[in-house]
Amino acid sequence: MKIDQDNIPAHVAIIMDGNGRWAKARKLPVALGHRQGAKAVETVMRAARDLNVKILTLYAFSTENWSRPRSEIDALMRLLDDTLVRKTEQLKKEGVSLRTIGDISALPPNVRKKLKAAEDVTGANTDFILNLALNYGGRREIVDAVRGIARDIAGKVLRADDITEEVFSRYLYTKDLPDPDLLIRTSGEMRISNFLLWQLSYTELYVTPTLWPDFSEDDFKLAVLEYQKRVRRYGSR
Repeated sequence: MKIDQDNIPAHVAIIMDGNGRWAKARKLPVALGHRQGAKAVETVMRAARDLNVKILTLYAFSTENWSRPRSEIDALMRLLDDTLVRKTEQLKKEGVSLRTIGDISALPPNVRKKLKAAEDVTGANTDFILNLALNYGGRREIVDAVRGIARDIAGKVLRADDITEEVFSRYLYTKDLPDPDLLIRTSGEMRISNFLLWQLSYTELYVTPTLWPDFSEDDFKLAVLEYQKRVRRYGSR
């Protein structure tokens, strides 16, 4: 694969879809599909870092995912807890900064505690940002931004006439990150599922039928190669 190292997307976002279907096709519990999906996260992180991608944002748990069976939610939370226990020190040593976006307050206390510890431990790292979207919804993010702006207008910190797209972006969860250059969605679904609705305005989209647990380093490179074929016009001719 002849990848142009001068045209690497700085920020890649991924909708990791297909864990349940992967497990069902093998007549396995859904929890095992999620565990296999966690292994794919490690694979893709290595591939992204090898290509010099700087930011990887992963849609790990949406606000809508609470409607799933309680047993599946519990398994996901145990997996997140276990992964944080096992991987935080490794992330620190490898120069990875772990961040989160979304309403973390709704997660189990043990998970919140470990997420906070992991963010603190890795916060000084600058080589690579792993950004987990947890209990995240794009519409909720926009509503939260509007609330923040309304509070600042009421407090006379901001005037309505001061609001621009740039100002609005400062109230988003991703206020200190550039918008994604590339969005990857696995499992073939042709929708963005309430993910980064504001930030994806000019992001290049890549959809693959590959289920997330099967998504490999080569699959990631293929997505980057496809990205490099695009001409990003940002609305111009």
